Amino acid sequence: MKFFASLIMVFGIGFAGAVLWFASFSTKSQAFYGRFIPIVTIGFIIISILLIYEKWKKRAVKIISITFLLLAGIVVGSYEGYQYYLRSLEIVSTQDVELSKYQPFAENTQAVTLGEASTLQIEENLPRLDGATALYPVYAAFAQAVYPDKDYSVNNSEVISCQTSGAFDNLIDGAVDIAFLAEPSEKQYQQAERKNIELSLTPIGREAFVFFVHHDNPVASLTVEEIQGIYAGEITNWKELGGNDEEILAFQRPEGSGSQSALIRFMDGKSLMDPPADEIVTGMAGIIRETLDYRNKENAIGYSFRYFSQEMVENGDIKHVAVNDVAPTKENIQNNTYPVVAEFYAVTATINNPNVSPFIEWMQSPQGQSLVEQTGYVPLP
Repeated sequence: MKFFASLIMVFGIGFAGAVLWFASFSTKSQAFYGRFIPIVTIGFIIISILLIYEKWKKRAVKIISITFLLLAGIVVGSYEGYQYYLRSLEIVSTQDVELSKYQPFAENTQAVTLGEASTLQIEENLPRLDGATALYPVYAAFAQAVYPDKDYSVNNSEVISCQTSGAFDNLIDGAVDIAFLAEPSEKQYQQAERKNIELSLTPIGREAFVFFVHHDNPVASLTVEEIQGIYAGEITNWKELGGNDEEILAFQRPEGSGSQSALIRFMDGKSLMDPPADEIVTGMAGIIRETLDYRNKENAIGYSFRYFSQEMVENGDIKHVAVNDVAPTKENIQNNTYPVVAEFYAVTATINNPNVSPFIEWMQSPQGQSLVEQTGYVPLP
C-alpha cells in the first residue's frame, strides 16, 4: 500500500513540478525558476516518501527536511523580494522629446530636405522604419526624400520610433524592415542568435559619444581612464578630478538602450558599478535634465550622443566635457581627434522587401550622406 501511495505521490508532485517548470519559460524569471523548481520538486518527492514510510520519526530526517523547506522558502522569498525592489525603483524620467516636429512631410517639419529630386523614389511596398530617438531626424529625412507624400505618424506608420530596445525587438520580430541604431549590445546579439536571425549592419553616419555635466561644474575635461573610473565606482568625488568636494552622481541608462550599450563598450572590459535606484534614467532627454538639477544638486554626470544633447534637446545649462582635452565638435569627429566616436547603422535582419537594399545603398550615396550632414551628424569618410 505504501509503495502505491509513493508512486502516486511521485507522479503527482512530479507532474505539478513539470507544469510549473514549463510555465516558467514564459516568464522573465526563467533563469531562476528553471533551476529552482526541479530542485524543490525532487526535495518534495523525497520528503513525501519519507512521510509515507514514517521516517520522520527519526530526529535527523525531520531536521534535514524542515531545514530544506525553510531554505526553499527563504530563497524564493529573497528572490521575489529583490524582484519587487527592482520593480519599485525610482525611474527618474521617461522619453520626453517631441519627435513629431521631425515628422516627414508635416507642416513646418524640421526634417531636412535635399533641395533637389532624389535619385531614388519608392512609391509602394515602403520599407518599414524604426529606430533610436536620436536617429529619428535622420531617417525621417530619408523617408521625406524617397517616400510618397502622406501622413507618417511617429507611432503608427511606415516611419516610427520605438527607441532603441523597442526598435530592435520590432526588427527581429519582423515588424519593421530597417532599424536605425548604434551597434547592438552583446545581449541583443544573443537575442537575435536565439531566434536564428543574422543581423546585417550598414554604417550610414558617425557620431560622438559625449559626457556632460552642469555648466557650473568647474571640471571641463576628463581622461578616458577617469571617466571609466567614475562609472566603475572607483572615483566617487569631484575633488579627485580637480572639482568641488562633492559626491559624483553618475547617471546611467537602462540596459539595452543605445547609449548604455555605447557606455559598456567605452568601459573596455571594466565592470560598470550598479547604479542606485534613483540614478537610472529611462529617457535620453531625462538624463540631461536630471544631470542639471536632480534634487537641486549640480554634481552629476551623464552621457548621450552629441547631436541629441546639442541639437534635439537644446539645453544650454549642460556642458559637454572634453575627453583627453579634445572637445566633441563635428570637426574633431571628422578629423578623428575626439577619442570616442562610433558609427550608427541601418540594421536589417531577414530582408523580404525588395526595396530595402536599394534604399540602404542610397543612404550611403552622396544624397543620403548630404541629409546625414544637414541633420547635424557626421557623414561617412
